[in-house]
Amino acid sequence: MTYLLSVLLGIIQGLTEFLPISSTAHLRIAQGFLPGIDLEDGYWKMYSVVIQLGSILAVPILFKNRIIELIRTFPRGSQGDKNIFTHPLSLVMLAFCVTAPPCYFADKLIGDNLESVKVIASALIIGGIVMWLVDKLCKRPSITHMDKMSPLAAVWIGAVQILSAIFPGTSRSMSTIIAGQTFGLSRSTALEFSFFLALPTMIAATSFKLLQTLLKPAAREAVMSNAPQQPWLVLAVGFIVSFIVAYLTCKWFVGFVRTRGFTPFAVYRLVLGSALLIWLYVKS
Repeated sequence: MTYLLSVLLGIIQGLTEFLPISSTAHLRIAQGFLPGIDLEDGYWKMYSVVIQLGSILAVPILFKNRIIELIRTFPRGSQGDKNIFTHPLSLVMLAFCVTAPPCYFADKLIGDNLESVKVIASALIIGGIVMWLVDKLCKRPSITHMDKMSPLAAVWIGAVQILSAIFPGTSRSMSTIIAGQTFGLSRSTALEFSFFLALPTMIAATSFKLLQTLLKPAAREAVMSNAPQQPWLVLAVGFIVSFIVAYLTCKWFVGFVRTRGFTPFAVYRLVLGSALLIWLYVKS
């Protein structure tokens, strides 16, 4: 049963990591309704963080040619008109550096909000409304390629990404995509930048949480005290499943967004967030 739960959670994580509907929200909701999982248990909190890395690793596989090109042309760029401050790789790291410090200092607030279904539901609804408005209003992009982005655009995207960490349910991909669109990026360009920014952001967040758990004896003991049998194998199952599903979802998502936009995801967020608030009201 534990392995089946791990497979299911891995599928949910892989499906929702790159879609602008919040993987964190879906994992928290799923864990709340699945038998045999205690949301307060340290092991499952660690599990939720680590399997996110599995889905993020789909990015370097899917975009390996683009990544190789960016590395090969650093820092001058493919047209020879860039420098160490304006190359797309530098802009990705700039956006990450804007996000990381505030999230580090807001770690306790982030943890508290993760426990609140009300916060998650509200973030889903507000994010859905904002996403719909931005997708409808920003129809004439001025930036259609990452190579044309400016450092100011990267700073703006990194700043907006902070919201996704502090308010679970906002969605990291949604925040970076709408930030890009409001700065003039096309859907595909905003999506591409969101994918690349996910790599340093999620690797850093996952590593921080994992080290925070494993390097402190008390925290390590709390994680393993109620862990299932063969906890690392259960974790590996979720990690691998999330990677496979994220790889397939990401390939589909790129094509879907280019032709149909983000409105279907905005509607889904509104329905899910409203359903959660109704459930909370009935439960109380």
